[in-house]
Amino acid sequence: MGKHFWQAGCLAMLLGSTAAAAQQLPPPADAPAAGSAQGDVSVTIYNNDVALVQDVRQLPLGKGEARQNFPDVSAAIRPETVSLVVPDAAIVEQNFDYDLLSPSSLMEKAVGETITLVRTNPATGAETRDRAKVLAVNGGVVIEVNGHVEVLRDDGLPVRVVFDKVPDALRARPTLSVTLASSRVGTRPATLSYLSRGLGWSADYVALFDDKSGTVDVQGWVTLKNTSGTTFSNAKTLLVAGEVGSTDDDNGDYRPRQRRVTRIAPGTESAAREQLGDFYLYPLTERTTIADKQTKQVSFLDAKGVAASSGYRFENAWLGSSDEPRSAQSVLRFRNSGAAGMGDALPAGVVRVYVRDARGQPQFVGENRIEHTPQGSTIALPTGDAFDVKIQPTTVSRVKQSDRWRTAVRYKLTNARSRPATVELIQGGLDWGDVRVVEDSAKGERRNAGTYAWQVPVPANGSAVVTATFDTRY
Repeated sequence: MGKHFWQAGCLAMLLGSTAAAAQQLPPPADAPAAGSAQGDVSVTIYNNDVALVQDVRQLPLGKGEARQNFPDVSAAIRPETVSLVVPDAAIVEQNFDYDLLSPSSLMEKAVGETITLVRTNPATGAETRDRAKVLAVNGGVVIEVNGHVEVLRDDGLPVRVVFDKVPDALRARPTLSVTLASSRVGTRPATLSYLSRGLGWSADYVALFDDKSGTVDVQGWVTLKNTSGTTFSNAKTLLVAGEVGSTDDDNGDYRPRQRRVTRIAPGTESAAREQLGDFYLYPLTERTTIADKQTKQVSFLDAKGVAASSGYRFENAWLGSSDEPRSAQSVLRFRNSGAAGMGDALPAGVVRVYVRDARGQPQFVGENRIEHTPQGSTIALPTGDAFDVKIQPTTVSRVKQSDRWRTAVRYKLTNARSRPATVELIQGGLDWGDVRVVEDSAKGERRNAGTYAWQVPVPANGSAVVTATFDTRY
């Protein structure tokens, strides 16, 4: 209640009062004359909420020790990562001043100080001024005025607060202050480097599938997000696809498994892209301004006529039986290989798939996520559940034989479409011991320790049945 009262009441008064009082207060000592104080800025952004900022500024220095302020650094800077290189100068001490000037911080720093309350009579417009001492700012503002104690309230009466000065501890912008010991007089470049949170990027893909031609057009977009509290002006921007190691990694983070999992058979082609160690680089071709609280999109991929096909997939859990038929997954398959028409490594992101309707209008049919995908990979992207293609798995029998079990399973596949369909039928849950397929009515294959799969053709407006018998320990 108190916190809400403070935010809704006192902050509303302070927002008006700070603007009025600003004309009477000198600007902070580190404020540049106009615009940003940044120099030649380069930003390298990684996928896991970390970015490397490099800022080269020209510093006029005298000889000896002097304090130098660097305003307009990231508000989400990691101060322990700061590196500053200045020719003929050594760093004595550095501080990051992150207590920014705001109505609430201004009032909090005024505790024990005297301020001026300006009240306006709504009937006459006459102003009265009273000097008041700020006693506390705890869920509200408590003041001593004219010999008695009051609480600033949002009672609808016009009240402004005028401060005598801006406290030295408050900064108008995020600022790094450094004490330098210079061995000579002169202007020279200072290279400031640091890691920051609050800058991130992801890839988004738009895929337009043409079933008749068996091709897909894929456009890739880089989506930049800046929540660092600072705008980076006219910056060289380099994006790194890959998860770099960090002590901030939360290895205990639980991510629920997706119901429709994108399957990728990793490729072995080398992409014609610059690499940084084991990561791929995606530089923006031109400098760009990454504004605070902004989302920006830049195109990085435009592939036309990539070979593709649509199909269906159904994965059954071990001993999974269903009283009702269940939908197969609709799957779009394509390769990001040079031969297929899209030779590039694909950074992780969401692929949104569109198909043209009978009128030629693209319509959205589903989306799914891919992980970082090397060039030459085969991608099977589930986009949704099929309307007309159904599978009903049934555990027909389960008999104990000595120390093993003999389990018979029947899968009925139906297709209400006017053309044939091929379903990738997968039996999962086979990765817990010595599992053998005694017999199956269609030729299948063991994909890995946990799955056995069949490619099942289902005729148009028809059905198909697959049976299999498994020999297991459990």
